[in-house]
Amino acid sequence: MNRLILLFLFFAYVSDLKAQELKTGAANFPSPVTFTTEQDHRNMMQQLGIQSLRPGPSGDETAPNHANYDETLANPCPQLPEILTTKNGEKVTTPEIWWNKRRPEIVEDFEREVYGRLPKNIQAVNWKVEITDYEFVGWTPVVAKKITGQVDNSSYPLIDVNIDMMLVIPLNVKGPVPVLMMFGRPTFPSPAQPSQENMDKINKAFKDVLIKESPGLKAVFEQYPAYNPLKRDNPFAVNQRQGEPSPTEQLLAAGWGYLTIDPGSIQADNGAGLTRGIIGLVNKGQPRKPDDWGALRAWAWGAARALDYLETDTLVDARKVGIEGVSRYGKAALVTLAFEPRFAVGLIGSSGKGGVTLHRRVFGEAVESLTGGGYYWMAGNYLKYGAAESSFGSKSGCDLPVDSHQLLALCAPRPTFISYGIPEKGDAKWLDQKGSYMATIAAGPVFKLLGVKDLGFSNDYLKEEMPPVNSGLLEGTLAWRQHDGGHTDAPNFQYFIPWANKLLNYEKVPARR
Repeated sequence: MNRLILLFLFFAYVSDLKAQELKTGAANFPSPVTFTTEQDHRNMMQQLGIQSLRPGPSGDETAPNHANYDETLANPCPQLPEILTTKNGEKVTTPEIWWNKRRPEIVEDFEREVYGRLPKNIQAVNWKVEITDYEFVGWTPVVAKKITGQVDNSSYPLIDVNIDMMLVIPLNVKGPVPVLMMFGRPTFPSPAQPSQENMDKINKAFKDVLIKESPGLKAVFEQYPAYNPLKRDNPFAVNQRQGEPSPTEQLLAAGWGYLTIDPGSIQADNGAGLTRGIIGLVNKGQPRKPDDWGALRAWAWGAARALDYLETDTLVDARKVGIEGVSRYGKAALVTLAFEPRFAVGLIGSSGKGGVTLHRRVFGEAVESLTGGGYYWMAGNYLKYGAAESSFGSKSGCDLPVDSHQLLALCAPRPTFISYGIPEKGDAKWLDQKGSYMATIAAGPVFKLLGVKDLGFSNDYLKEEMPPVNSGLLEGTLAWRQHDGGHTDAPNFQYFIPWANKLLNYEKVPARR
């Protein structure tokens, strides 16, 4: 007994010593700055010499400062930045000139002025499979893996970043399989359940606990001896549900896996979080500089690190991994596809300004919307284009050296599917569907230069009209479809999957039994 006490005291001493070492080590680092969103926004304005910003428009059409929805006023600077002319005036006539000269120029402008640069030495990520669960989603057997990516914080231990994601792979097809990475909240799709025999044991123990807490329940359970308070879920209930299968169910049925990654575990979706998360960790808790990355680029970095993990998983065909997102995560999906060449395909849903919609268009969401409430998605330098008063005067979206047609061009020649819904169902006019279509049309020359098909029309973005709702343009590597639903890309999955299968040359093959 004395030896046990001594052993206990020894381990307690060691634990206390390690805690003291951590505390002492942390004291050697500057404390992270804690700003409100407003304080962080003001700090960036001061760094840039901006005294005031133009306020963003209201989404309420009855408000005095409502957004513009008049097409005659929507294009104050209709001439887009040249896509196939270098800064020194050279025409881009070959893929070599594109890859070696023009594309790097466009990347530089986007990194400096719009989305921010990746730091040179971002900490490494150590991936760990926390839970492996064998489940059924409807009739499809799957393996679901809860995976955590712990970012090395030894250079600044005051900030922890643990990337949370869930990988789900069908087991009834021959692998490795393609995977669609989706920005969202990771959950187990249909957790495996105990056998009926084990459920009986659980119910007995649960009843005992209930009776101990409320002795009067003993008579109730004796009156209903066959009743069990805990029931097994029906794993096949998905097949009894009315309506279309969910996007993830469609993917699994088509032989695809999917990975859901939590953007908030990479970087918070607010300005106050910019001194925390991966941006804060790299900056050691200090505020951003004007060309530092914003949340969109940070989420894209996290997706690229998740792809690092997928390259190690033998169930996954890492050459056929796509990226998907809707709304702000549609912006992030496009940024991911543009900057990370290993992603093979993208489904970009209802992304609006900062995504596919042209920045210099003045229709619905405006540049001022992103220099105001959405500023933390972008590089600090982006605030310049909402400046009303500053040391450099006033600037607008018309002064940007790049626009979203060029961001789409960075995705070429990889398959890129642009998805929108309709305002009547909730995909608001605010998103400027037409401005996105114009950008998609204008991106076409680069896709064609690199040997693949664009939307199949002229590249006159001021002339070409949007196709009718539910009539997709799906014959090319650059695709467009506006469905008749709301703020979601779910109705387009039934079109996206076969389109992607064809372009990725993937055919589902049943697994041998």
